[in-house]
Amino acid sequence: MITVAIAEDHQSLIDGIELLLKYEEGISIIGTSNDGKKLLEIVRLKQPKVVIMDIRMPKLDGIEATKIITKEFPHIKVIAFSMFDQDEAVIQMRDAGAKGYILKNSPLEELLNAIMAVMQGKIYYDTGIDQQLFDHNGVLDAQGQRTKTKKTKPLLSKSEREILKLIAQNKTSSEIADVRFTAVSTVEKHRKNMMRKLGLSGKGELLKYAIQKKYEF
Repeated sequence: MITVAIAEDHQSLIDGIELLLKYEEGISIIGTSNDGKKLLEIVRLKQPKVVIMDIRMPKLDGIEATKIITKEFPHIKVIAFSMFDQDEAVIQMRDAGAKGYILKNSPLEELLNAIMAVMQGKIYYDTGIDQQLFDHNGVLDAQGQRTKTKKTKPLLSKSEREILKLIAQNKTSSEIADVRFTAVSTVEKHRKNMMRKLGLSGKGELLKYAIQKKYEF
């Protein structure tokens, strides 16, 4: 039996995951929590085989909780479940010991795939994540198989390229935030990062760049 604990600060998402997994043969949810400290209590008491871990939680965030769990119980597999696809967040969870990383805007069925993969000793990361972040000596695909590392990394991250595509459609930061289910401040941060990387000086130049270059998204 694959025992699972869920840490997620939005109860509606916990309910959705429970609904997904409750009829799966061989999987049992043995605890849920809306904050990191309660999760640790559950893990120490019941020692699940898999923990589905939100990154941003009250009392104790998912990165610190993952570090503690993987140190105390190295056999427990942690799967990050987050809205954040920024490189920094992925790297922090990878370094904390997470064996998987799923984005919240992906179908919930991806969590089931991730659970099965990590229980087989594999690494499972969402296709929306930059694959080169997972392994310093090569890239691991969704099934944990090593592939040839690319010689150069794209100048812009996947998130930045997706936002640039929306900018090319003349969407405002507010409209982009709605499409991507994220905060306007996050979109603005991506805009600033892209302008810095591309050597541009304003939003107008960024729009012009996106349209003129016909960016390969």
